Amino acid sequence: MSLHAVVADFPSRLKRPSDLPLCVDLDGTLIRSDMLFESLLLAVKKYWWTLLLVPFWALRGRAYLKHRLAEMVVINPALLPYRQDLLDWLWDEHAADRHLVLATGSNQRWAQMVSDHLGIFDEVIASTGGRNLTGRAKAQLLVERFGRHGFDYVGDSRADQAVWEVSRHRIAAGAACGQQHFQQSFPEARSSAWALVRALRPKHWVKNILIFLPLLAGHRFLDVSRWMRAFEMLAAFSLMASAVYIVNDLLDLESDRQHPTKRRRPFAAGDLPLRWGLVAAPVLCLLGFALAVPLGAGSLEILTTYFILTMVYSAYLKRKLLVDVFALAMLYTLRTVAGGAATGVLCSVWLLAFCVFQFLSLAFLKRSAELKRLTRQAKSDSVGRGYFSWDLIQVNSFGVAAGYIASLILGMYIGSDSVRMLYRQPGWLWLLVPLHLYWTVRVWLLSHRGAMDEDPIVFAASDRVTWMCAAIAAVALALATFGGVALPGIAQ
Repeated sequence: MSLHAVVADFPSRLKRPSDLPLCVDLDGTLIRSDMLFESLLLAVKKYWWTLLLVPFWALRGRAYLKHRLAEMVVINPALLPYRQDLLDWLWDEHAADRHLVLATGSNQRWAQMVSDHLGIFDEVIASTGGRNLTGRAKAQLLVERFGRHGFDYVGDSRADQAVWEVSRHRIAAGAACGQQHFQQSFPEARSSAWALVRALRPKHWVKNILIFLPLLAGHRFLDVSRWMRAFEMLAAFSLMASAVYIVNDLLDLESDRQHPTKRRRPFAAGDLPLRWGLVAAPVLCLLGFALAVPLGAGSLEILTTYFILTMVYSAYLKRKLLVDVFALAMLYTLRTVAGGAATGVLCSVWLLAFCVFQFLSLAFLKRSAELKRLTRQAKSDSVGRGYFSWDLIQVNSFGVAAGYIASLILGMYIGSDSVRMLYRQPGWLWLLVPLHLYWTVRVWLLSHRGAMDEDPIVFAASDRVTWMCAAIAAVALALATFGGVALPGIAQ
């Protein structure tokens, strides 16, 4: 080599690694999600018939599928779950004038939107309608653009292995960290297994104890076989509810990410891959139906009705004014009816009437809590709902009225002839009326103060005062059923 060539090559030999272009993957790396599934779910929510077209688009290749979805929907890049530690590092690299490249298998339109939003990338290399830029295709293009070992690369999966092989520095993010040696890594801070458990929302299974109401109201306390059937129905409803929760979370990604607490849900936060949800939901649904089959056609029909209604509610009804609360009340009541169907202890007219108004009150309470939060945040309307903050007073009126009517029905039932046939000392049951009124007034007052969880049943399950009321009610029921002492001053 001539002296002139050596001198000309000297600056490149001294070039620091940080002066090399830094290429960054998007899906699973820069964001803790996948743009393909993000757009697919957004398209299905907007146009349900997309599900019928996706298989045909996929047959023409993943690049074509991404292209068609990119034409259908617009993703808001500001709402995507970015990997914050990696993003902070990229900001530092950008501030040091490093050449940053967004090199991704996502569609060019999506990648450009993310690049424009962040404002730190100097170049975007992405998939087009005829080219899927992943794996070796990405590696080949980056080598042509920057040379072999002429760039550093940040990836997150085995698909990036081909790119790491031709990059200078290998940098990992997410699940890839720890699988092999990397010069730098940005590991996951949360457990995917625990995120999956959270996505199932097991604490919401407490709602399904309503299945036991017919057994308790029918005084079948010691009928073990019926209790076993009730527990089987409880398991079926819990699995089905978890499947619906997952579907609901997948369809509500954008609105959840704008919510102060729901943005921490596993799919919205990117703690759980969206594809896991697309697999888990149908599996849980099938398991729920499988558990209901031995319980008879009636149980299966009610579970099917519950599934259809919850899906329609998640996709459409929850955005409709007042229709949403009546749908919620019906879903709660269906749990009670399911308990009757599974155990053969049919619900009385009194029980159904009480449940309808009680659950209508709780549904309004749920909306009241949401509107109270809007008022505190000085917002006028809720995302994905049909209510405005100024509806709060009217919603409260509806809910309190429904709760009072439930207390009235309870009192009318205690005074009916059928009670005297079931209880030895029915006078003790009158303690339930003021107890129910107290609980109703208290939860509505807590909601007015902004201290109510947005799901009142979940709140009640962890509220000590509620447990105290339940204990007093249990004592009153025991005295009415088995007690030999009458409540003084009340006709039995």
